[in-house]
Amino acid sequence: MYNLGTNLGTARKKVVVAMSGGVDSSVAVALLLREGYDVVGVFMRLGSPQGVESHDSDISAEVGFAAASGTIDQSCDPSGKSKQGCCSVLDADDARRVAGMLEIPFYVLNFQEDFGRVIDYFVDEYNRGRTPNPCVRCNDWLKFGKLAKYAEAIGADYVASGHYARVGVDPLTGQKSLMRGLDHKKDQSYVLFGMSKSTLEHTLLPIGNFEKHEVRKIAEEMKLPVFNKPDSQEICFVPNQDYAGLVQRRSPDTFRQGQLVTTDGNVVGQHEGHQHFTIGQRKGVGVAFGYPIYVVDIDPQQNRVVLGDKEALFKKSLIAHQVNILSDRLIHAGTERRELRDQSAVPDTPGYRALTFLPRHHAASCEMLNQTAIPRTMHHFAASTKKFQSGVNQPIGRPAMWLTSICGRNLPGS
Repeated sequence: MYNLGTNLGTARKKVVVAMSGGVDSSVAVALLLREGYDVVGVFMRLGSPQGVESHDSDISAEVGFAAASGTIDQSCDPSGKSKQGCCSVLDADDARRVAGMLEIPFYVLNFQEDFGRVIDYFVDEYNRGRTPNPCVRCNDWLKFGKLAKYAEAIGADYVASGHYARVGVDPLTGQKSLMRGLDHKKDQSYVLFGMSKSTLEHTLLPIGNFEKHEVRKIAEEMKLPVFNKPDSQEICFVPNQDYAGLVQRRSPDTFRQGQLVTTDGNVVGQHEGHQHFTIGQRKGVGVAFGYPIYVVDIDPQQNRVVLGDKEALFKKSLIAHQVNILSDRLIHAGTERRELRDQSAVPDTPGYRALTFLPRHHAASCEMLNQTAIPRTMHHFAASTKKFQSGVNQPIGRPAMWLTSICGRNLPGS
């Protein structure tokens, strides 16, 4: 058995851990026990609001509760054969078994009604011609929202999860800071950008200091049954990854036939609803030009999808909404445009980082002078003095995924 050890310096502070049944949250529990925390495991029962089930499936997505109590129930896929996310009965059962092995109390919370809000957001964004990021909203509203309130109600000091991110201290301000995980390939700090300062003060991210292979090794040494469990993929509540089908079932009146047009306005085809497309999409656009073409714009009002070549995907600027600033350095910058030299936002990444920042009416314009050094307290922003390509296969990497709500449809939201 893996030796957890103890660190009595934590004075047995209580922490609620969101257990998804995967290896990451399971090892997060083990690491917190090693540090001497009083750990409570919680599985969030999300369920399946109306419209999630596909018409050709006899499997409903009732999640977690019965499995955690040892009885049989239906799930997104109770057989596990098409396991895709973190919402199956098998996940709930895995979380319960790990909690039993580690000898911690384990509870199931029914968040089905609240999870419907996440799905509503997902549907609304597609109907507005934008690409949503439901994981961001789930973290904001549920994991570090309602679950955090539950933790407070039972007298817990912290909420913890298995995200590959870290909570550190800014040496210049002394404030808690959200930082990317040491495993940059697995970094999930961008899905936590909506966290408030007060929430950050009561958050623990135990596996952020480890790489994925190390996390699996810890789980294997402890003989946890999830040590080799595959990572969750895609969107947990979308059956067979048919997101357009889900949107149509939830809002059937919003789908209608429209035009496929080129960037100069020529009609080249028809589509069955703009919700079938996302900016940057290349495959499945429905027409062929003899060279690679992409979805470069979506006009939901006109129900028009604009196609163009790769160059048409590039943008030089963006407008970001729902800005969440976790660093007082940026707040103190005021409304004057200025250059910010930041050496502490990502302590593990040396080098010069600079941006110009102009807060205005909860939106911001920012110009990235060195793309490799986006301050991790500002995951919401990503722009470049060089051309910025929106879409699925952007050459400069992940920043396009950090935007959750974009005005002007220049960039996707996930």
